[in-house]
Amino acid sequence: MTTTHEYDVVVVGAGTSGCYAAATIASEGLDVVIVERKTAEEAGHIACGDALKGANAFPDAIPKEQIEPAFTNTDVDHGRFEIPQEDSVLEIPVPGELAVIDRWEYGRLLIEGAEQRGVEFHYDTVVQDVTQDASGRVTGVRGKKKGEVVQYEADVTIDGAGALSLLQDKADLSDATFDTNVSYSQFCSAYREIVEVDEPVEWSDALVFKPAEVAAGYIWYFPRTETTINAGLGFQMTEQPMKLVEDLKQDLRARPEFENATVTDKLGAALPTRRPYDSAVAPGFMAVGDAAGHVNPTTGGGIAGAAYAGKYAGEQAVRAIEQGDVSESALWHYNERVMDHFGARYASLDVYNILSTAIDVDGLTGLLARVPGEKFAEALYSGTTSFGPRLIAQTAKESYGFWREIYQFYETKNAADDVMRHYERYPRRPSAMEGWQKERDRLMETVYDVTGAEPKY
Repeated sequence: MTTTHEYDVVVVGAGTSGCYAAATIASEGLDVVIVERKTAEEAGHIACGDALKGANAFPDAIPKEQIEPAFTNTDVDHGRFEIPQEDSVLEIPVPGELAVIDRWEYGRLLIEGAEQRGVEFHYDTVVQDVTQDASGRVTGVRGKKKGEVVQYEADVTIDGAGALSLLQDKADLSDATFDTNVSYSQFCSAYREIVEVDEPVEWSDALVFKPAEVAAGYIWYFPRTETTINAGLGFQMTEQPMKLVEDLKQDLRARPEFENATVTDKLGAALPTRRPYDSAVAPGFMAVGDAAGHVNPTTGGGIAGAAYAGKYAGEQAVRAIEQGDVSESALWHYNERVMDHFGARYASLDVYNILSTAIDVDGLTGLLARVPGEKFAEALYSGTTSFGPRLIAQTAKESYGFWREIYQFYETKNAADDVMRHYERYPRRPSAMEGWQKERDRLMETVYDVTGAEPKY
């Protein structure tokens, strides 16, 4: 027996992007449901670094004041890079408002906010397939709820099901420009624990990072409060796997501030460390958040981008349904808004992620130990930097022995700038995508030449 539900929009996944998309749609009076595989009690419990950049602004559909009680530490203002190989610490200022949050509480408040705006939630429902009509338009999803088959029919389906989403494997999107150049190697495997310590940590105003022993691996310590720490680690899936749980325990044991600590929560996850999808739309279908690569590939941060991706997808779904046209072209403006807001910057930051897979770990840590933190901040946030010959001249004595790495970073920065400028010319219609991709791929060849990395895409 199959139970069929009909809605204007079905959203799969009750994460940030899914909740903001659904709340935006419900606010305009359309019928929308979020289908979530977890129970009502577990929904919102997601493995996350808990750090939030851009904490000062959220879309109006679920305003900041609705979720602000989950912001447990708003005093963080910089990154702290620990470099044990050099017995050194690099502090990098981070512009904009930062916060560390209680991710589960944030998830609960997000769901409450969406419910208050008229969104329905169907929990305990595991989506197993995507339905399409004879033209290839996505018409909904099919799954199981407590052993019974359930089907959702909708004008628009929004995929907020997270990294490596099943929906994209099940749907035939070959006739659209939807990005299918996606593989596990473009993702990061991560594990985190919430740790309670006896005494306040000295670095409660910082996001702490530490390179792991493998290339493109990292350990983080994000203070939710002075005594509640999100401790985690991850590695790029192109690299030799880390023993995530044991490696984290080993580092925790070596830090005196974690003596007699208590672990209160454990979770693992995969997250995108890749550029945003070239296109995240197909007839009757949109992908948002992690399911569309809407994550800063250098940090894994994705909450703020996911919120706005949800807003843009929701607004475009409403417009398309009201006009009676849910074709790829009718949904295309969603892609444009994502690229205009944060997608172009994330695509350029992906160039640094590519560099991290190729550069020698000792060379990278040595460079970090010798270059002023504000120079890295300029490179990653302001779009300008004096890396290269000028920096070598300014720090000739301190940076001696690492001039090759400085110059490589300088060339990488130039390549990243070229990529960003190209993304700022993102096509305004699907028919222009092929030409845009060819030029982008040409620029990426330069990225691989400069970094010495294996092709990522």
